[in-house]
Amino acid sequence: MANRCSWVPDGDELYAAYHDDEWGVPIHDDRLLFEFICLEGAQAGLSWNTILKKRENYRRIFDHFDAAKLARWTDTKLEKTLKDPGIVRNRLKVFGVRKNAQAFLKVVDEFGSFDTYIWSFVDGEVIQNQWKNLKEVPATTAESDRMSKDMKKRGFTFVGSTICYAFMQAAGLVNDHTVDCPRWRALGGA
Repeated sequence: MANRCSWVPDGDELYAAYHDDEWGVPIHDDRLLFEFICLEGAQAGLSWNTILKKRENYRRIFDHFDAAKLARWTDTKLEKTLKDPGIVRNRLKVFGVRKNAQAFLKVVDEFGSFDTYIWSFVDGEVIQNQWKNLKEVPATTAESDRMSKDMKKRGFTFVGSTICYAFMQAAGLVNDHTVDCPRWRALGGA
């Protein structure tokens, strides 16, 4: 794809496929939204490419991000998971998946779906940005600040404003493809 966003490394097919097929596409499926918030938390302090390469392992190890199952995981099961080299073996992040699953289920009970809750931070509409280059793209916004604060209050972990904004970008709550990227227009940029 010509003029792909500049953050995609040349020759990296996995990253290119993620950019071309997933990043910025609006997600309304609760399970997939939960997966994305967990993976963004796992990425904290690391490159996204590290997580992309391990994503299938994450899906396999964490019951395909079935929050109802993960919420019931025991400390023993989480300890065992920490020994699997297929994921980032960070204790706080691994135990955080269970904590986030429990918080996620409470949100679903209150709002009817995680989708309804998470999209409320953008009033149910994709924010269409018009960035000319990567330097213009912010790390946080007022919306990600509100999302982070509310999610933390509800018991989520690894949901700082920067992580929330990366989640918003990945899950299509914002269109942060640069205007010269064909995906910007394909995802509603005008």
